Amino acid sequence: QVHLVESRGGLVQAGGSLRLRCVAPRAITSTFNPLTLGWYRQAPGKQREMVASITREKYTNYADSVKGRFTISRDNSRKTVYLQMSSLKLEDTAVYFCNTPLRAENNDWGQGTQVTVSS
Repeated sequence: QVHLVESRGGLVQAGGSLRLRCVAPRAITSTFNPLTLGWYRQAPGKQREMVASITREKYTNYADSVKGRFTISRDNSRKTVYLQMSSLKLEDTAVYFCNTPLRAENNDWGQGTQVTVSS
């Protein structure tokens, strides 16, 4: 199966910033623009949770835990969605995934990108 490809994770200190990127491979670009895209995260031993979502029309929603700190955006021409993270906290440490709600419900995930926030 073809998945969205997450990248640009890394190691940052608390209070720092990071910008994640999610790109649709050529095989699924035809389905990218009409879709709602979401960023999810999963820490070891915990369930994945949705942290931000954005519609084709760029309406956004955020989990309360990241509201005011994270910003999701998308470039429909580039078939790319971003997650700008600022004021990072230790609790933000997780593997971050980009996905559609339907694929998420079907438990169909890509590799994700690791974000580690240190003291």
